[in-house]
Amino acid sequence: MTAVKLSDMMKKRQLLSFELFPPKTDRGMANLSETIQQLCRYKPEYISVTYGAGGGNVGANRQVCRMVRNAGTVPVTHFTVIRNTKQGIREQLETYLKEGVDHILALRGDFPRGETSTGGDFNYATDLVKFIRDEFGEQFEIAVAGSPEGHISCRSLEADIGVLKMKQDNGADYIMTQLCWDMEQFERWLDKIRRAGVTLPVDVGIMPILDQAAIINMALSRNGCVMDRELSRLISKYWIFPNPFDKAPFDDSLEQKKADFKKAGIEYTIRQIDKYRSLGVEGIHLYAMNKWKDVSQIIERSGIRTLI
Repeated sequence: MTAVKLSDMMKKRQLLSFELFPPKTDRGMANLSETIQQLCRYKPEYISVTYGAGGGNVGANRQVCRMVRNAGTVPVTHFTVIRNTKQGIREQLETYLKEGVDHILALRGDFPRGETSTGGDFNYATDLVKFIRDEFGEQFEIAVAGSPEGHISCRSLEADIGVLKMKQDNGADYIMTQLCWDMEQFERWLDKIRRAGVTLPVDVGIMPILDQAAIINMALSRNGCVMDRELSRLISKYWIFPNPFDKAPFDDSLEQKKADFKKAGIEYTIRQIDKYRSLGVEGIHLYAMNKWKDVSQIIERSGIRTLI
């Protein structure tokens, strides 16, 4: 059994955690070391580390997990079934255990570009959860993804909730949600999963509002997320002409708009955290995007942590 059970801690208090991704360059990895140290000032209960489709960056993932562990907090590795065989999964998970990583976010993962299947032995995260439990018992604590607006590949929200219940039945310990800016929908989803018998703690994934193009991309490219009226107006107010995706926009106020948008976006994110905390969610999981200064401002101004 894992030495630290985050799901047990969630029953006692609301947790704070971060998500990081493995950098592609040596310079990025060196910069990430400082980011981890700065984020650990806020005593996060864990830091999750993403895992590329097909495990293409699994070596860098493991390196970041070691950095997190050495910094004094719990690493939670993402893990997907994309192009993974049962034997390959077994061997990778044994390696993680040997390196002291015994917390995992079990995911299907995004299909590689141009492909329409996982290309591995499993098609769904539900299968991966069951496999880990059957093969490793209680050696891993298993988090699973939850989609308050329904997974983009699922035929309905109700069907998606049924899958979430199956993940619980197969041995999951807690839920890490996909980003959601539509608070009314989140409340409906929370009520629906509880009525469906899903009792797992809910750790909410929050993407700080810092960059227009990044927000639009995250909302629409893979997740089909609603941008609520307040966020839509925020983007419109500081719209970059001709559009925020252009590499060379002709907007004379470009830099000022970017700065003003980030400032207003941080305030939006803080208000969103307030709403989530008031709903009694068990954790706040901030996508740090491998940066610490803006995230630090959000933490300090939201009052999630008080530095002593």
